[in-house]
Amino acid sequence: MENQSVVRRQRLKRRARRALRRMLPFVASLFLATPLASPVTKSRAATPGSEVRMPSAPVTPIAQFDQRMHDLYRDLQVEQQGLRYEVFEKAMTGYLNLEQAGKLGEKQLLTVVDFGLPSTEKRLWVLDIAAKQVKFHTLVAHGHNSGENMATNFSNENESNMSSLGFYVTQGEYVGKHGRSLKLAGLDEGYNTNAQMRSVVMHGADYVSEDFIRQYGRLGRSLGCPALPMDQKDAIIETVGGNTCLFLNGPDATYSSKYLNQDVAMNTLIGSNS
Repeated sequence: MENQSVVRRQRLKRRARRALRRMLPFVASLFLATPLASPVTKSRAATPGSEVRMPSAPVTPIAQFDQRMHDLYRDLQVEQQGLRYEVFEKAMTGYLNLEQAGKLGEKQLLTVVDFGLPSTEKRLWVLDIAAKQVKFHTLVAHGHNSGENMATNFSNENESNMSSLGFYVTQGEYVGKHGRSLKLAGLDEGYNTNAQMRSVVMHGADYVSEDFIRQYGRLGRSLGCPALPMDQKDAIIETVGGNTCLFLNGPDATYSSKYLNQDVAMNTLIGSNS
């Protein structure tokens, strides 16, 4: 019995060695295909309930400025009314520059006219910056020689009968051939500084109406004035008169203004809200 047990154990050993030899190549291939594990180090991430907080980058003044401009644009809800952000940003930059320069009165109003839009669209906005409200959104005419439905040509020259782009500050009222009117002082040298000599003013006109558009397919045109609808001109003139900012935008790649200084606008906006 004892010899049989020894023989049996030897047989089992031989079978085990043969099985091991057959398995060795398979085990070796698995080892080679598996990347070596790196040493496990203790970290706060491995601790249950702990959080790893990466240091946050400081918010730059430019990022703050951009965020506040977008916030104001959103709060005014003018995107839905067709006021493009790039036009709004340009107008606000000038408004902040003029505010910093002490050229504006106490009314925190910004009037934007976008002559990049056709005359058949409401392309004038009066914005209450403090209340974050749109006071008026209406039609406005461009100059006779600036174009038909679209304004494409602009001039600062007398008797050009064209609109003049740029930043203006509203002045006082007077009654002229168009009735109640509002004087405008152009501030951009080479673009609108002849406004008063040319009698470029805000006034009402019968040709600024939906009826005129239905009849002719566009608004009528002025001699260069931003003419308003008759049923709104009194309220608009009364609201924006007295040293408020007016910006006339248009498709002119050559236009430039010293009031489009972003550094000044950034310091004014961030400083007033800090």
